[in-house]
Amino acid sequence: MKIVGIVYNAHIPEALDMSSAIFDALALKKDSWFASAEDLDTLRQRVPETELVITIGGDGTILRAVRVTAPYNIPVVGINMGRLGFMTEIQGHEALEKLPLYLNGECRVEERNMLQARVIKGEEGGGPRVDGPYHALNDAVLARGGASRVVTIRASIDSAHLATFRADAVILSTATGSTGYNLAVGGPILDPRSEALVLKPVAAHMGLTAGLVLAPSAKVHLSLEGYQQAILSVDGYVDYPLVPGDRVELEQSPLKAKFLRADPPYQFYATLTRRLGFSIRGQ
Repeated sequence: MKIVGIVYNAHIPEALDMSSAIFDALALKKDSWFASAEDLDTLRQRVPETELVITIGGDGTILRAVRVTAPYNIPVVGINMGRLGFMTEIQGHEALEKLPLYLNGECRVEERNMLQARVIKGEEGGGPRVDGPYHALNDAVLARGGASRVVTIRASIDSAHLATFRADAVILSTATGSTGYNLAVGGPILDPRSEALVLKPVAAHMGLTAGLVLAPSAKVHLSLEGYQQAILSVDGYVDYPLVPGDRVELEQSPLKAKFLRADPPYQFYATLTRRLGFSIRGQ
């Protein structure tokens, strides 16, 4: 048996009960553990010796867990307790029946690319300050702050100027994140195994409006211009305030998120069909 960590969404009452049920039913090693997804300090202490992490919640719970599992190459298997998710693997009602399959090494490991963001602050004393890197499985979003006005964002790719956007936001997403905020604002859907990135402006008043699919090696720079403050949001959990003159540098992360999968890769398209409400002829 493996040393297993169980990460549950504390906002779902049934998630803690399921954590206890799994712990008891599977007779896990004594060093196995469970903790709330919101308790990142506990997760960071527990994860280094862990061989598998089970998440109980939804895709948001996975995003929190991956922040601490990815640096240690620990695979994740997700149990869905809410709406149909793209990253979760098992529905709550079938968890106790199916989990032994994942614990016994009968599944494939699927890697998902991540991206990283660094913030370069304006001149402070002796020079610019660099904060980060911040790693994301889904996306990094440079968006307007509390004010309702659009922000001005100068975008370049591999040092070549692309456009200056006046928009609500600019999103850079991974293939995994292409079905999130990017999809909600009309961006393209990528196969989750793709290494490409997607750059998508939101409600652009000036500049390109279409989403761009970028090479995996692309380096994207987003500079905040004008006079409006903004926020850099990384997977929705890191919110970094920006002021005009700040720059965000984005590229592929050296980290990979790893998932245990029993379903074949094409199952993603069936999940996509159900999530988007497409009808399937004959079913």
